[in-house]
Amino acid sequence: MRHPHILMCPPDYYGIEYEINPWMSRSRGSTPEKARAQWQMLYETLVELGVTIELMTPQKGLPDLVFTANAGLVFNQRFFSSSFRHEVRARETPHFDGWFSAHGFTVEHLPAGMYFEGAGDALFCGPTLFAGYRIRSDVQGHQHLATRLGRQALPLELVDKRFYHLDTCFCPLAPGEALYYPPAFDAYGQKVLNAHVPRLLPVRDDEAQRFGCNAVVVGKTVVVNTGCEQLVRDLRSSGYIPIAVQLDEFLKAGGSAKCLTLRLDGEEAAQWDADK
Repeated sequence: MRHPHILMCPPDYYGIEYEINPWMSRSRGSTPEKARAQWQMLYETLVELGVTIELMTPQKGLPDLVFTANAGLVFNQRFFSSSFRHEVRARETPHFDGWFSAHGFTVEHLPAGMYFEGAGDALFCGPTLFAGYRIRSDVQGHQHLATRLGRQALPLELVDKRFYHLDTCFCPLAPGEALYYPPAFDAYGQKVLNAHVPRLLPVRDDEAQRFGCNAVVVGKTVVVNTGCEQLVRDLRSSGYIPIAVQLDEFLKAGGSAKCLTLRLDGEEAAQWDADK
């Protein structure tokens, strides 16, 4: 197993300041004290699992900077920076680019006019890159990315606006094994997943809405939001060790454990290797 290395950003300025997905409501808002306590519990849980965590500096006016998964895609020492569809999130890009450049990564951008929202919509399962599109990212961006990586990318059309990023409805556990919420995909996308991932563990509707698929995988341990009891049982039956951490304050913005993290060393489930 690779030594886990994750990028996070403290929620100092996190809040619901705009509405760009069905989960967000400025009238409902978020409670800063609860958000900080929940983020801290996730942080401490990952540290206890042996994860090395790097921290970005929070920025006032960028409430979603906390969702580092959307920064871009890390592939070895290359960082493919996101091209956000919404301008309110595009303001995050200079901060992410600056962090990765300062930490020895080669920062690369997609051509203008292509939308791509990082590890939120691009997840390796084995050597294959599964790429969500339609709601935030587009097919052209993923095709360009696949060419730059020299890897196969399989586009998966997302059809439920509640599951606007791939990482809200699909979670690689290991090569050939993943969690998923079938109704988030069109019929063809479901066929693609069934054809290329031998072992798919479906998440039921109520737990998908708790963002059960938006989990962090560290070896055989899977960190999930609370309220996913069936998923916890299914993971245990499949040989995994589930840990539940309450992240409801971030669910208000359409995020959970995975959204709050970005692997800097590549997912163990990805098993990518520059020499292959």
